[in-house]
Amino acid sequence: MIRTAREIAETTGAQLEGDPAAKISGVASPESAGPEELIYADSARHLERAAQSRARCALLPPGLELAGRTILRSTQPKLAFAKAAAWLHPSPPIAVGIHPTAIIAPTAKLGDGVGVGPYAVIEDDVEIGDGAQLGAYCIAGRGSRIGPRCRLHPRVTLYAGVRLGKNVIVHSGAVIGSDGFGYVFGEGRHWKFPQIGRVEIGDDVEIGSNTTIDRGALDTTRIGAGTKIDNLVQVAHNVDIGEHSIIAAQTGISGSSKIGNNVLIGGQVGIADGCHIRDSAIVGAQAGIPTGKTIPAGETVWGTPARPLAKFKEQYAWFARLPELGERIRKLEGRERQG
Repeated sequence: MIRTAREIAETTGAQLEGDPAAKISGVASPESAGPEELIYADSARHLERAAQSRARCALLPPGLELAGRTILRSTQPKLAFAKAAAWLHPSPPIAVGIHPTAIIAPTAKLGDGVGVGPYAVIEDDVEIGDGAQLGAYCIAGRGSRIGPRCRLHPRVTLYAGVRLGKNVIVHSGAVIGSDGFGYVFGEGRHWKFPQIGRVEIGDDVEIGSNTTIDRGALDTTRIGAGTKIDNLVQVAHNVDIGEHSIIAAQTGISGSSKIGNNVLIGGQVGIADGCHIRDSAIVGAQAGIPTGKTIPAGETVWGTPARPLAKFKEQYAWFARLPELGERIRKLEGRERQG
């Protein structure tokens, strides 16, 4: 797809400086870009990379200059670059039409333009919105709801009763709506606690490969609109995640924990049951949050157990000095014994 600099400017809201007819065929990094590919630099430290690039057109913030290039000026060049990329490189379809090997229950309702790939299974009373796509070997369990324009990559499994809003993306191997890990010990054995709730996922959510989201025990597991969940994340039963939060890979969230809006959670974070991470908090990678702990709104925490970042840095600095301090203590003890 070939576009012009003027068209890119109009699409991204950037201001054009230079040749409006400059051709743009795609986006790339400064190092790999060809003459017709768009690049960006969002700070002065990246300007040298852009200056060495073969690209003739660049997205830049106010105050940065590149001689001899057509400039698309934006206060948020990285965001404008992402918008341009989405327009220049539209996602290929996962499925077009209904593949003859797909198994679709007679009570299922499919909207206009739904695509269903090879060997997908759509069970009784499923409803799928207009333009949704289900890849090969996907399973939509009984009574599940899939909103318009959702994209389920191959081998996604939705258990019975799962609800997906519109424009949800689910990557391969994800399992949504499986039983939570809930048991009651008695009479010498573990009895399974009822896992009869469901999962509700809001609009514009993206869920990474091999992530698992358990249904509620008696209530509902919820993921708010615009939240993005990375690969290999475990979301347990009755967890409630707000809107526009980010959760990185290998994080585990235990049952009944609540995560607010615009929260950032790094990779390999462990969140025990009943925790509350309030709006706009940041949890650093590999942090551990013990049972029932509340992280205040806007606070950044790190470490295990998680603590405010300034406190963690202070304690870690002392920890790094332990060998030196230990040696000093041994010397002092030796002097006392000699005295």
